[in-house]
Amino acid sequence: MDLDTGAGVERALVLGPGGPVGTAWMAGLADGLRRAGVDLGGADLVVGTSAGAIVGALLATGQDPGRLASLGTRTGPPAPAPAPAPGGGGGSDAARLGAVFAVLGEAGLEPGEARRRVGRIALEHADSASGPDAERTLLAGRAALIGAGGWPERRLLITAVEAATGEPVVWDRTSGVPLVRAVAASSAFPGAEPPVAIAGRRYMDGALRAGTNADLAAGARTLVVVEPMAHLFPREPLDGQPASAGVRTAVTLGPDPDAVRAFGPDLQDLMRWEPAYRAGLAQAGAAAERLRPVWNTGSGTA
Repeated sequence: MDLDTGAGVERALVLGPGGPVGTAWMAGLADGLRRAGVDLGGADLVVGTSAGAIVGALLATGQDPGRLASLGTRTGPPAPAPAPAPGGGGGSDAARLGAVFAVLGEAGLEPGEARRRVGRIALEHADSASGPDAERTLLAGRAALIGAGGWPERRLLITAVEAATGEPVVWDRTSGVPLVRAVAASSAFPGAEPPVAIAGRRYMDGALRAGTNADLAAGARTLVVVEPMAHLFPREPLDGQPASAGVRTAVTLGPDPDAVRAFGPDLQDLMRWEPAYRAGLAQAGAAAERLRPVWNTGSGTA
């Protein structure tokens, strides 16, 4: 599929995985930034992965991120226990999650083979335990969270991985995949949520492709990457890396120390939803100072 990515885009926003806690924090951060005059929803390109697919769909469809200030009766998004490139899942099977993380942590394992092995675990879980009710519950929960039934006109990319083959996919509004199914698949972490059926195939968490998948925004003039799990998986700044090739300005935002304390030790803990949201809201003031010169003009350095 010939897919538009970041080449020639003025402002690109990349939202990474982080479970319910990270979802709430990203929503709070986006809400606070908008109040401070920095509207992330104005991005020319949004790349959403796992929890980031949920917030990305909400922002790209022009909704108020403040609608996620309280989880209320909504079904929570996926959440991982800390592990390499996780995406998450509620109601998880501890043994299967342990098996998934063991595969992801195996030194020297080729990434495609790792995805295939993880996919087998996901499919075995779905076939033996989950059933169609689990997928229906997942879809209903994601629909409630994103609050939109169709793809926006704004460019939105959603990542996932085919469970049987381990092949990564990237969907947009031209892909023929319903938005809710794309978001649900992107946020279906193996062993925690069932893979999602689309056109006779089943798909799992997009973080298994490449973490935040910031490479899909390469070439954008201004790139903002929001990483709820940056404190767990620190890395070098994006500047000069292949993921930011051709980018004039790259800004990475992760949770500050107060947000990390609000997160607690378990990114699956729905009781942390509102504290995490408030932490994102509180962090937005400092983040706005970094973003305002580059986001509102599309130029500058940070």
